[in-house]
Amino acid sequence: MMNNASGPPTDPPAPRTPAVRAEGLTVVRGPRTVLRSLEFTVPRGQITGLLGPSGCGKSTLMRSIVGTQAKVTGTLEVLGRPAGHPTLRTRIGYVTQAPSVYDDLTVRQNLDYFTAILTPGRSTSDRRQEVDRVLADVDLTSHADALAGNLSGGQRSRVSLAVALLGTPELLVLDEPTVGLDPVLRRDLWTLFHSIAADRGATLLISSHVMDEAERCHRLLLMREGEILADDTPDALRTRTGSETVEAAFLHLVDEATAAAREKETTR
Repeated sequence: MMNNASGPPTDPPAPRTPAVRAEGLTVVRGPRTVLRSLEFTVPRGQITGLLGPSGCGKSTLMRSIVGTQAKVTGTLEVLGRPAGHPTLRTRIGYVTQAPSVYDDLTVRQNLDYFTAILTPGRSTSDRRQEVDRVLADVDLTSHADALAGNLSGGQRSRVSLAVALLGTPELLVLDEPTVGLDPVLRRDLWTLFHSIAADRGATLLISSHVMDEAERCHRLLLMREGEILADDTPDALRTRTGSETVEAAFLHLVDEATAAAREKETTR
């Protein structure tokens, strides 16, 4: 039985801020505007795919989010802080297109080094368990004692991913992490990405120019020539454009944008 004398009802919890919020985000490099006044949000605890052709600005946007891109204007908040804020360094895991590992160290030595930097207060045994965990996550346990310089390109990319997984990052920013990997490993990594979002509550922003990977994301940002063409779920994009696949939906949106630009030019 409800007790009406228990006092006033408590207010509902405030909605969580998005993992990333951008308004008027612009990046100019020399005479070229690389990002054009972008406005979008990345929800927490989900996988957001950043898709578009090579050269459309995906990597520049990711560098802006992690705070390594120069000449960024507009508003860009990451985990409730301005992008690049010092407190974000241990809260974000970042994987670039080029593997960022030391070739003259073994896989384990690379991870030991970065673990010591990221978790200075943890015990040696805790760090060892952490390294073992990420080695298993990226299926490199059997290569732990191999020199990074002797690995294949795909294996070196997985070492970079393992580094990004050290600790408990709230946001993972992964720039084309599956390029050059075989279909089985790509499938296994996407299973890992979904596990990280579902079980650890982390947010993942994953870029790709392979449209079939869009179907694996909770939400999509479709980019073309420095602009956001769409910010929606895969199902909503397919429904909106009457398309069977995200790739067909993307092409439909490109055609719409091209037609609108031509019409604007003719009316000037």
